[in-house]
Amino acid sequence: MNLQDKVAVVTGGASGLGRAATQLLVDAGAQVVIFDMNASAGQQAVTELGAKSARYMQLDVSNGPDVESAFKAILADLGRVDVCINCAGIGIAAKTVNREGQPHDLDLYRKVIEVNLIGTFNVSRCAAAAMSKNEPDEKTERGVIVNTASIAAFDGQMGQVAYSATKGGIVGMTLPMARDLSKSGIRVNTIAPGVMATPLMLAAPKNVQDGIVANIPFPQRLGAPSEFGQLVVHIIENSYLNGETIRLDGGVRMQPR
Repeated sequence: MNLQDKVAVVTGGASGLGRAATQLLVDAGAQVVIFDMNASAGQQAVTELGAKSARYMQLDVSNGPDVESAFKAILADLGRVDVCINCAGIGIAAKTVNREGQPHDLDLYRKVIEVNLIGTFNVSRCAAAAMSKNEPDEKTERGVIVNTASIAAFDGQMGQVAYSATKGGIVGMTLPMARDLSKSGIRVNTIAPGVMATPLMLAAPKNVQDGIVANIPFPQRLGAPSEFGQLVVHIIENSYLNGETIRLDGGVRMQPR
């Protein structure tokens, strides 16, 4: 799919990997609608990207009616949705049973599931419904969905039981969703990033960063958010790539802790 003049929705698009994706989508000629809970970051992103290229909507991705209303508003305003990039997510560190012998807080587990897994599916289902209304392009394509998992889906560490479950769920729904939407000409792929140079990671102590980097085979560094954005654009533009999860991790396999 050629991104020129296409409309892309990016969840979590105001910071981190989502912000990097919005920049490269705009650079490729797309109009971007950012879904994010952080209003100040969302408005700042629009200022940086330009009001002609980007819009911001404060939105909880796990809220069904609100997301449905948001897509209706986008269709009424911009007329179409061609691309959906799901980057919104949260992470918490908690073991199944902690040092005091207390079980993992169930409400906290549910919260991570709600935002990461249900939120991704909620936005994807609404995006797919909007895309299905598009006229197919010259390659019979109507839309592209790119979800964000994590290497924690495969190599979850201690304390990541909730986070890994959500990311494994995103990986698990990639192929069936792609199959569900195949007759509508909508492709679905997932990126499983490794350890990326996001603000959260860069805020960690240098010795922590160095310890992580030491386990990455090559290149031995943190991944750049722009490299995530480049892969997003490639997935959109490569019309034969469908139903796949791609690890973007420098070949790392995480240790138990």
